[in-house]
Amino acid sequence: MKKGNKWGKIYLAVVFIVLYAPIFYLMFYSFNAGGKMSHFSGFTLDYYKEVFQDTRLLIIVLNTFVVALLSSVIATIFGVLGALAIRYMPRPFTKNSLLSLNNVLIVSPDVVIGASFLIFFTILGVKLGFISVLVSHIAFSIPIVVLMVLPKLQEMSPTLIDAARDLGASQWNVLSKVILPYIAPGVFAGFFMALTYSLDDFAVTFFVTGNGFTTLSVEIYSRARQGISLSINALSTLLFLFTIVLVIGYYFINKRNAKGTQGLEVPPK
Repeated sequence: MKKGNKWGKIYLAVVFIVLYAPIFYLMFYSFNAGGKMSHFSGFTLDYYKEVFQDTRLLIIVLNTFVVALLSSVIATIFGVLGALAIRYMPRPFTKNSLLSLNNVLIVSPDVVIGASFLIFFTILGVKLGFISVLVSHIAFSIPIVVLMVLPKLQEMSPTLIDAARDLGASQWNVLSKVILPYIAPGVFAGFFMALTYSLDDFAVTFFVTGNGFTTLSVEIYSRARQGISLSINALSTLLFLFTIVLVIGYYFINKRNAKGTQGLEVPPK
């Protein structure tokens, strides 16, 4: 048992090294005064200053966060409603069909989803830009929220709802004061997952973005094609650190909400 545990730790360490070594390599050379991805010749913050002095880049950052926040909020609302509909669907066949359709969107390649949205917007005559990117991000974020919320709904005891109804609670009170507080960790998890997916998405956004509007992922790709620039390293480092802050924030929010839902448990008779 101990030997297997040892090999498991070694395997986990190798996986983390493979995943994080390129990121730390990129971050390390964002401070290289030599301007290359090799032969560190001195420490500098010039590339970070260059990022903050680039007005166009700052506008793109603002566009990216506006799309991410709006799409995450809207996707969370629709995702929670979708999860409730699937959980309390009376017919098993319909329930399983909806869940399967939701899962298909999760595993579908981003290129297929992006091309589908491009064709869809072209047929409708929708101009590619902010609206097309926002709608696309909402669409691929909703299934993520559904998958985050459903497990919390499934583990919630039906006696909670029965007790609330026995005490005279209306449907709205049951939803707002029993169900939503209990599934709050799943809701926050879905929101943060949708937010990170939106911030990181490239393939779908690349298909549906238009002239005059772009996001950070597409901009970084465009700049990387023009050659090595350590300002890209600096920008990527800032994005990585922001993602770490989001993860830490989600951890503490989830921990606090988990403590809050403990009081909602109904002891067994």
